[in-house]
Amino acid sequence: MKKRLVTFAFFVIAIFVVTAQEVKFEEIDLDNGLHVILHQDNSAPIVTVGFMVDVGGKDAGGDNNPERTGFAHFFEHLLASGGTKNIQKGEWYKLRASRGGQGNANTSLDRTYYYQSFPSNNLEFALWMDSERLLHPIIDKESVDTQNEIVKEEKRSSYDNRPYGQFLFVLGENLFKVHPYRFKNIGEMEHLDAASLEEFQAYFNKYYVPENMVAVVAGDIDIAETKKLVQKYYSEIPSGKKAIRNFPKEIPITESKRVKAYDANIQIPGIMAAYRTPGFKSREAYILNMVSAYLSDGKTSKLYKKIVDDKKMAIQAGALNINQKDYSIYAIFGLPSGDTTLDDLLIEIDEEITKMQNELISENDYQKLQNKFENRFVNSNASIEGIANSLVKYYLLYDDINLINNEINIYRSITREEIQDAVKKYLNPNQRVVLDYLPKTKEN
Repeated sequence: MKKRLVTFAFFVIAIFVVTAQEVKFEEIDLDNGLHVILHQDNSAPIVTVGFMVDVGGKDAGGDNNPERTGFAHFFEHLLASGGTKNIQKGEWYKLRASRGGQGNANTSLDRTYYYQSFPSNNLEFALWMDSERLLHPIIDKESVDTQNEIVKEEKRSSYDNRPYGQFLFVLGENLFKVHPYRFKNIGEMEHLDAASLEEFQAYFNKYYVPENMVAVVAGDIDIAETKKLVQKYYSEIPSGKKAIRNFPKEIPITESKRVKAYDANIQIPGIMAAYRTPGFKSREAYILNMVSAYLSDGKTSKLYKKIVDDKKMAIQAGALNINQKDYSIYAIFGLPSGDTTLDDLLIEIDEEITKMQNELISENDYQKLQNKFENRFVNSNASIEGIANSLVKYYLLYDDINLINNEINIYRSITREEIQDAVKKYLNPNQRVVLDYLPKTKEN
């Protein structure tokens, strides 16, 4: 009885916290087509400004050109650190730090996001900096050559020379045959080297227009004053056209495919079973997020506990749902220990999947999942930077900005039966690519 009361109390507290943290926001549209989201929180003297652009690694060369990959990631670097008409090359980080600011940028296959945080008395300065890189970026031969070298070094350190660094790239190339998700997000270096200056400039002019992005200002602000500042600094950005895409559709996978890849940076082989699943706006994507958490979120999760802790067959095992707009990737992986073979691991993985297909997960495990997603939801809105990111993400990618407050209701509504049905529908052996990721030797 005491345990039930504690569980009930925790549930009530969790609901109270989620409700109490409702994120309020205002939206405005500038005449040039830029949509701006404002969120006021005066609890700390911090402000985050940022913008998300509807361009990512799938937009190779602007026209699905397989010989021009990596452009979106290239511009992440150029606009995050390159010079502008009024900020000298190499001075961006120094200038920001001089005002107590920090920031970053990141690129996925679907979008590019830039953000900066400052003490709130530097709001106008932050908006000026962002307007500078959108209005007056320096895209000349020197800038292109400099950023190309930076990207090459990142590729060497983060992918080429990092153990298991090509894992996901190989999966993408095998799961997607016609859709540009088959491209590496960081791109091929020879593609960037071969591109002309005019191609880089055309890419910026096509995608970095107000109609193709959304801006956010969040934190210790006055809404009325911030609207004036947004108008002052962002209204001069030239308008353009919303990017229109018509990517080819993939044919469903109906037969299992097994491939091999070799990595000179590893000594322990790995295996990964990957499935092409629906895009992140679908209900199924949310359900598969729960499947992933059930299988491998923490050392008490089913897959980890069974294969790593109990049977000692692997040094690592897990599952992840790589959410993307058009198609997602659901992947289950393992690194064997001792005399365990990759086939042994695959059998154990399949047994756990088959069990989920044949039996409902327990009510206790289901409640644990609900609690995990309640906590994740609260934590995602626990900082100004997190709120800013969520606001632009839900607006630009999900077409529903109110998900910042309502997304948890989707998880709350998912049933055990839906979890079982999703596993039955999407995680079958004939719907996957199995990758043997092996140490590279002189023999291979």
